[in-house]
Amino acid sequence: MTALNKIYLFRMTHIENIPHILQYGITHRNSQYSNKNYIPIGDNSIISTRNHYPLNSGKTIGDYIPFYFAIRTPMLYVIQKGFNGVASTKPTNIIYCVTSVQKILDSNLNFIFTDGHANNNLTSEYSKSQVYNIENILDHEAINCKDWKDENDLDKKRRKEAEFLLEADLPLNNILGYICYDKEAKDRLISYGIDVNKIVVRRQYYF
Repeated sequence: MTALNKIYLFRMTHIENIPHILQYGITHRNSQYSNKNYIPIGDNSIISTRNHYPLNSGKTIGDYIPFYFAIRTPMLYVIQKGFNGVASTKPTNIIYCVTSVQKILDSNLNFIFTDGHANNNLTSEYSKSQVYNIENILDHEAINCKDWKDENDLDKKRRKEAEFLLEADLPLNNILGYICYDKEAKDRLISYGIDVNKIVVRRQYYF
């Protein structure tokens, strides 16, 4: 079984949101510390839907901060390419903030997780108490695949987009590191005050 400290969680954000994160952590839109100048990079139509999509927990998806279990997600593709009415964002401006399931548990933060894209009727929702069986719940092959288009498995894309939904703000000390696209982004993160040892350049994690 994979140790929970090796199951990483990825939160994509615009690089200009990083200074706020360094001061307050990753904050929820309803947090008292929310970023009033937050620069969104996602699909506004999906965000709006998620704000009203009910979960078994009695909350909506929008009541949580979403993390993916993977890099190079379908959403990143849309963000970079500018599809579905989403303004394209250069990869150098997209940063992955990385934490782990174990780090969240150690901080005693509340969460739920899903075995696919959260706002899909085929997706199941799991509670915090079920996280120790996460290895068997998630389709890790689909999550880690580079190509989610499969004529023999039309559900692959949904499973790849499994989500970890955090109920409250993520304190800064829970962020293990930052992944960026190139040296330009790395230098900018360093200028914000991030320790160089916490920054990794991974061009292959982008499209």
